[in-house]
Amino acid sequence: MDGVGVGRGDAYDAVAAAHTPNLKQLQASGRYRTLRAHGQAVGLPTDADMGNSEVGHNILGAGRIFDQGAKRVNEAIAAGATWTSKAWLEVLRCCAGTSSTLHLVGLLSDGNVHSHIDHLEAIIARAVSDGISRVRLHALFDGRDVPDHTAGLYVDRLRTYASRFPDLDFAFASGGGRMVTTMDRYGADWRIVEAGWRAHVLGTAHPVHSVDEGIEWSRSTRPGISDQLLPPFTVVGEDGAPVGKFIDGDAVIFFNFRGDRAIEFSQAIESGPEFTHFDRGGVPAVFYLGMLQYDGDTNTPRHYLVEPQSVANTVSELISRVGLRQWAGAETQKFGHITYFWNGNRSDKFDDATETYVEIPSDQVPFDERPWMKSAETADAAMSAISSGMYEFIRLNFAGPDMVGHTANFEAIRIAVESVDLAIGRIAKAAREVSGCLIVTADHGNAEDKVERSADGNPATDRDGNVIPRNAHSLNPVPFIVKDFARPLLELRHDLPDAGLANVAATVLSLLGLEVPLEYEPGLVAG
Repeated sequence: MDGVGVGRGDAYDAVAAAHTPNLKQLQASGRYRTLRAHGQAVGLPTDADMGNSEVGHNILGAGRIFDQGAKRVNEAIAAGATWTSKAWLEVLRCCAGTSSTLHLVGLLSDGNVHSHIDHLEAIIARAVSDGISRVRLHALFDGRDVPDHTAGLYVDRLRTYASRFPDLDFAFASGGGRMVTTMDRYGADWRIVEAGWRAHVLGTAHPVHSVDEGIEWSRSTRPGISDQLLPPFTVVGEDGAPVGKFIDGDAVIFFNFRGDRAIEFSQAIESGPEFTHFDRGGVPAVFYLGMLQYDGDTNTPRHYLVEPQSVANTVSELISRVGLRQWAGAETQKFGHITYFWNGNRSDKFDDATETYVEIPSDQVPFDERPWMKSAETADAAMSAISSGMYEFIRLNFAGPDMVGHTANFEAIRIAVESVDLAIGRIAKAAREVSGCLIVTADHGNAEDKVERSADGNPATDRDGNVIPRNAHSLNPVPFIVKDFARPLLELRHDLPDAGLANVAATVLSLLGLEVPLEYEPGLVAG
């Protein structure tokens, strides 16, 4: 249940507010506990870091904790490995001591989910020390992993930081909200990438004369608009020409460390004439690289600053190795999570003969307009797999609570949760009919806490006294339910109070009667 945590049960908890008879029945009749799904439990630097779908599914599939996302980048920068990489040396060849521009594209945020402004500042500082004199920033605004309506604060911070280098020609070149500019994922809506392409690459988005004017114009399009939805713009000079469109010989770094919303822009800039998702209007000959490699199986991007970590012996790899059959399914918005991320950042199947992947196309409408999303269709597909008797292990993801949770539309989120509850009730019935074992859990919290909170935990308010809605994930634990219809006396262990998502893989293996690797975190089932 993507984005379903265990909250306070207060007026801002859409999970508690939802009618969820099936989950409550499973919790009462099965075996229930909570799991940690954020911070160090999923390989992030500190317990102040929210979990997210990518790291959550990585850890669910891997069965052990390893450094992820920001932590990997932090260590590479601290050790200096980033600046001795082949990719960085090529950036210097392009831009150091030349008239070429270093373009930096990514989420201007310290949310630590897709990016962190500290990494951006480190790149700028190193660029200057290595002789790069011209930098252009193409800023994507957050309002989702950080408090909303704070885009200007991050602009001010970075502008102040860049001013430390008086010989640096630095400027904001374009901008736009992350959910409408550049950061689409899983091919859900390539128009988002096209909008970013026109803003960053071609310099043909709505023209403004400064990033501040761009934010002000974007907000004028709709009162109260979230930072994540700010329409894209291009900064132009007095002559009306873009101050930082991409041209031949430039270098471009996508500084996000999380891959899902960076892959499509990378494909657009690295693909040849076979690219058909939109008319690119010409592709400049730039040297392009990511902060990390976003998809190892497709080698996207071809160049990157921080070497990827290989995750071997994931739970699905081990199941495949012994010849058991697997089925994985989700709608488009989370299909990559239940396959690529679950499999240790691997797109391909381990064994075509024993694995089936099913993707259910997501609707291309705002998530709170159809908050049930594809819960019913996902359940239909899973129930068909269950009743077929073909598979020993079936895994699926319900996207609604997370994707709708990011809209902060409380009533829509409640409907999303109820839709998932209904789907789980149907799946539980199918599992019971085949004497199967059902595990219900989540990758992180979101839907259960839809208000920004002050340091004392109470709802935060703006200057007018209005409660500030929350778009982001939470630090809450997630539910973990096991309902074994064949072994009703099954019990959970009581000696793992700090268990997290990493303990799920060993649980799956033990329920299948398979050996658990020594490097795995222990399973949660007793005996």
